[in-house]
Parts: sequence; C-alpha cells; structure tokens
Amino acid sequence: MQRNTQSSRTAVEQLLLSEAVKRSFPNEPGEFLPIPRGAGVAITTVGMTPDQAFLQQVLTGWLGQQGYLVQKDGKDATHRVDVVVEALGTELSGTFMGMPPVQSQFIPFSLPELALYKSQYQTGYAKFHLNVFGLPAGNFLGSTSAFLADAYYNDYTLLFVLSHTFTDLPSVPEMGSFNRKPAGARGENKSE
Repeated sequence: MQRNTQSSRTAVEQLLLSEAVKRSFPNEPGEFLPIPRGAGVAITTVGMTPDQAFLQQVLTGWLGQQGYLVQKDGKDATHRVDVVVEALGTELSGTFMGMPPVQSQFIPFSLPELALYKSQYQTGYAKFHLNVFGLPAGNFLGSTSAFLADAYYNDYTLLFVLSHTFTDLPSVPEMGSFNRKPAGARGENKSE
C-alpha cells in the first residue's frame, strides 16, 4: 500500500504548478510592460488561490531578470504592477476498471485495489496577466496579454502491476522502483 503524500501537496503537484508558472513567461526578451527598464516597481497580487504568493515571488525574480528594480516596500517605486491570477492549480481525472479496495468489518483483512486498467491524468495550469499603474497618481498605463501555460503528468496501470508514466516535467520523483537513483544522481543539474 502506498500513500500519496504526507504534505499538503504531492511533489508532483508542486512540480506541475511551478513548471506551469515557469513556462508561462516568454522565452524571448522583449518589452512586455509599458514602462522603461530600470524603473522601480512594486508588485501586488490578487487571486482566488493561496498559491498566488508563490507566483508573486517567481514573478519578482523574472521582472528582476528583465531589468526592473522590484521594490519590497514600494516607497521608491515609480510604478505598480498588479498581478491578476485567473487560474493557478492542478486538475485530476482518471479512468478505472477493476475492483476497488475492499475493507470489511466482518473479515479480519482487507483486499487491495485490483486494477485491470487504471489511468490518472493530472495537469498543472497557470493563467495570469499584469496591470500596470503609474505612481504616485495611480494612472492606468496598460495590461499585458495573458501569461498562460500548463504541464502534465499521466500515469497508467494495466493488469494490476504493469505501469507507465508520461509527463512533460523535466524531473519527477520515482516511486517503487528497485533501480531508483537519488535525484542528484540522475544527471539533473541542481543549479536550475
């Protein structure tokens, strides 16, 4: 028997969300905000998810890489960037044919799930846009187009034990493998 997680989100869910956020940023450098590079900006975030704090921190780093001076307290900021989080989360769906786990009060043991075929499809999704305002007046300068991306992790089981995973994540935790290697030993670059 295997439990999925001891934390509030599984590692795969966290990777799906962080990868979707990372992929939503444009690869090509360009002018995405209607303000000059080097301008001091303050960032606020609004959305319907507690994960918006994570998005704000990643966006802070990205704006810094683009040449903007992100102000922590906003006192010296010449512009305010409002991050409007439209969606940030994971979706899970699946198909199951077989016998679900059985637990009985009359029989002193339980039977595990017996899957003839089982599939689970999990997708991380990020969609947000930025509204830019001039300070101190607060005049609206413009909005960006939507930053949008997703990442997927699909898991299949056939005839009880044959399983395979398809994903577009660069590195995912391996579970239940006899040949498992620690994450750093798989050839991943830890500095990314």
